[in-house]
Amino acid sequence: MITGLISFLVFGLVVGAIARLIKPGKQNLSILATLGLGVVGSLVGGLVASTFGTGDFGELNILGAIVAIVVAFLLIGVAESLSNGRRSVR
Repeated sequence: MITGLISFLVFGLVVGAIARLIKPGKQNLSILATLGLGVVGSLVGGLVASTFGTGDFGELNILGAIVAIVVAFLLIGVAESLSNGRRSVR
C-alpha cells in the first residue's frame, strides 16, 4: 500500500513536471504545487482510462498518462491565471 502511494506521488510529480515543460513561459509554481497539479491530473487520467476500459484506475497506461499530462497542463494555466489575478489586486 505504501509503495503504491509513493509510486502514485512520484508519477504525479513527473506528470506535473512534464506539463510545466510543455507549457510555454515561466510558471511561478512551487514543487508542491507542481506535485498537487500532477496528482490531480493523474487522478483524472486514471478515471478516464478506466472509463474507456484501457486499464484499471491505478494501472499505468498510455491513455491515462496522456490525459493526466493534458489535465495538469490545463490546471497549470488555471493556477497561473489565479495567481496573476491576486498580484494585480495589490
